[in-house]
Amino acid sequence: MKNERQIRGLAIISKGDTPQVVSKDTYLVPSQSDENKKYKVTHVQEWKCNCPDFRERGIECKHIHAIKFYLKFKSGINIDTVKIENELNKDVCPECHTENIQKDGVRKNKNGVKQRYKCQGCGKRFVLEPIKYIKGSSKIVCLVMDLYFKGLSLRDIKDTMFQFYDFNISHETIRLWIVKFTRVMNDYTKQFNPKTSHIWHVDEQAVKVGKDFLWSWNVLDSTTRFLLANQITKKREINDVRKVLKKAKETTEVTPNFVVTDGLRAYEKGIKKEFMTNPMCRKPYTKHIRDAGFKDNVNNNRVERYHNAFREFDKVRRGFDNIETAQANNEGFALFHNFIHQGQDGLTPSQRAQINLDLEKNRWLSLLKQALDNQITPEVDKHDVKT
Repeated sequence: MKNERQIRGLAIISKGDTPQVVSKDTYLVPSQSDENKKYKVTHVQEWKCNCPDFRERGIECKHIHAIKFYLKFKSGINIDTVKIENELNKDVCPECHTENIQKDGVRKNKNGVKQRYKCQGCGKRFVLEPIKYIKGSSKIVCLVMDLYFKGLSLRDIKDTMFQFYDFNISHETIRLWIVKFTRVMNDYTKQFNPKTSHIWHVDEQAVKVGKDFLWSWNVLDSTTRFLLANQITKKREINDVRKVLKKAKETTEVTPNFVVTDGLRAYEKGIKKEFMTNPMCRKPYTKHIRDAGFKDNVNNNRVERYHNAFREFDKVRRGFDNIETAQANNEGFALFHNFIHQGQDGLTPSQRAQINLDLEKNRWLSLLKQALDNQITPEVDKHDVKT
């Protein structure tokens, strides 16, 4: 979780939320959820913050990391030396997979300068870049995606790359990277079937698309928190319910015993038609728990928490251009939720669902490497999807 707090601390500074200096040891950092609130960060022998995260867990929160980045940037330290753990990854030889490698000059081409390496075991010379023909590196691409799905806008990411890495790239290139490589990873991960429980949570929320508000449907497994399906629709009718349930059935081999929803009438008939429920048959059938309240023993709080996380991501976008863009961002955020974001137990939903991809410390980079090695995806046209 430390990696994520560092990235969020970097995001606070990148957004331009400048901390207020009270004294040489005390700072006030603006809250990211309440514009009228500030958290006090102090550094007397050790770092402390009065935010709930620090009080409950006793570990350095995003506000402390924001002050650390702020002080390094203000003092004129070369930002290239500021190491973000989320970006680090062990490098090995692609031939014999040993870590006994050393730098061996550079390779220059039209896309810039790439570090070349030589393996001390097998003698192979190589460049540690799974992504070819791009400006920058694969780690920069993965950092860009991480910042995007943790809430930064395209222009905020552009500014972050320039401030902290002296790396000048357009927001349009950033958009194309996100569209292209999340699609590559989504196509790869769709082949895996999660092992889920027999309780599904289904809910819908409004998202702004163009000048209208459409509906984003989500199906979440109760035990693993794995997002089984999402779907953007124009209406909230029976067929719309069936669309997202059908996608969820294709994702997992488990048929739920219970589907928990709010009081929307379309759920009742949609669930009956999709699961062909019949309480008179001898086989187990899918039961619909409708209008589950917030304080009930069986509630929809799990999928509501997912919606809150998506809303934090969505409000920075200020809406999407069209339904295709909205769906692409929905699927990208689902990828982030299922395979990248860790819960308090230190596991991602995909790990709880027994999809063991053996992702390394930099989960974005590890997943991207696997996707590129195992799947061929056509190039994305510049006018394909716009955010």
